[in-house]
Amino acid sequence: MLDIKFIKENPDLIKEAARKKHLDFDVDAFLEVEQKRVSLIGEVEGLRAKQKKVGEQVARTGTSRDKVSVMKELKDMKDELQEQEAKLTEVMKEWQGLMLQVPNIPDVSVPEGGGEPDNQEVLIKGAPPKFEFEPKDHIELMTKLQMIDLERGTKAHGFRGYFLQNAGADLSWAVWNYARAFFSKRDFRPFVAPAILKKEFFYATGHLPREAEDLYKTQDDDYLSGTAEVPMMAYHGGEILNEADLPKRYLAFSPCYRREAGSHGKDIKGLIRVQEFFKLEQLIICRADHAESEKFHEETNKNYEDFIESLGLPFRRVLICGGDLGGNKVKQYDTEIWFPSQQTYREGSSAAYYHDFQTRRFNIRYRAENGKPRFAHSLNCTAAATPRLLAALVENYQQADGSIKVPEALVPYMDQEVITSPHGQESPRAT
Repeated sequence: MLDIKFIKENPDLIKEAARKKHLDFDVDAFLEVEQKRVSLIGEVEGLRAKQKKVGEQVARTGTSRDKVSVMKELKDMKDELQEQEAKLTEVMKEWQGLMLQVPNIPDVSVPEGGGEPDNQEVLIKGAPPKFEFEPKDHIELMTKLQMIDLERGTKAHGFRGYFLQNAGADLSWAVWNYARAFFSKRDFRPFVAPAILKKEFFYATGHLPREAEDLYKTQDDDYLSGTAEVPMMAYHGGEILNEADLPKRYLAFSPCYRREAGSHGKDIKGLIRVQEFFKLEQLIICRADHAESEKFHEETNKNYEDFIESLGLPFRRVLICGGDLGGNKVKQYDTEIWFPSQQTYREGSSAAYYHDFQTRRFNIRYRAENGKPRFAHSLNCTAAATPRLLAALVENYQQADGSIKVPEALVPYMDQEVITSPHGQESPRAT
């Protein structure tokens, strides 16, 4: 959410942001509603003050005739006030809905473009592995090694269901534990965050209303989060922080849920696109300074890329164009990992910063040197998302005999260098 004063003083900037992000938002129509809101607030406050003054006059009125006259004036005033308050309530609903649609201002470095095909590749690192055999996909590899059970996963969960088992489960824990150790060395404070959260916090981060179809909803009107960004922003909601304690640097682990509505036919097989997954997320809350936000954005993205490089995975960095950026973000990188079976890169991480767009909605402030509270800046970036990362590891480290070499960095967490067979025996299939 942007400051209403900033919006009114810079309508052309908002129009340009909407144009660049390909958002259908009428700035002039919004300003008309804003003008109506301000006018009604003035009228209501004026009527309340007048009503109070007349009420005091009633107490001072001597004769019954005068009192009846003043009481009638007070009743007429009350009726008018109720009418104006009803109008203000309706206008406020419209205004609040429009305020949720006001786009954040994209950074000047964000490229033009209408969608995903226009995103710009800005870095490629690591050469894709060269196999002397036809590489298999992770589904075939992990199924033969009894690392996953998709059939029973579908039976238990439905479409996109899966079980990680044996070395598949071990590999997942290895990635989580290694990520925990890796990012802790970069001064992040560890958290395990809740996934069931109040609806208001999804509006505050900007996931609602635009992602309503992709979020799971509970019978209590709460939502299941698709990222620890939401609970970690809620963690400091409504607080005034000490500037000396900034930046806040968090590494949060949580289960994540996404319905993947409308994605039928897109990366549907195996572990690439699932509805229930686990993720470690980097999140930083810092001072209200563009240079600082930009610095931490680059840092958190590099943290992830260093992590992926330490696992020996080829990747590329993509700068997200205006039309694919989303209304709440200033700038975003996606880092994509190479998948040999598809001969392409798939998203492994997103890194974005927001300035004070989210913190205004969460009312997260800090007390600056002059003693006045200021809204902080926020940014976040993936640290490790499983099971998609497991699929990338398996495909890139597959051997000719179908075994999987364990990346050197994960060996201490796996206690094996090559995955050749499951731990224990598979239970017989139910009939």
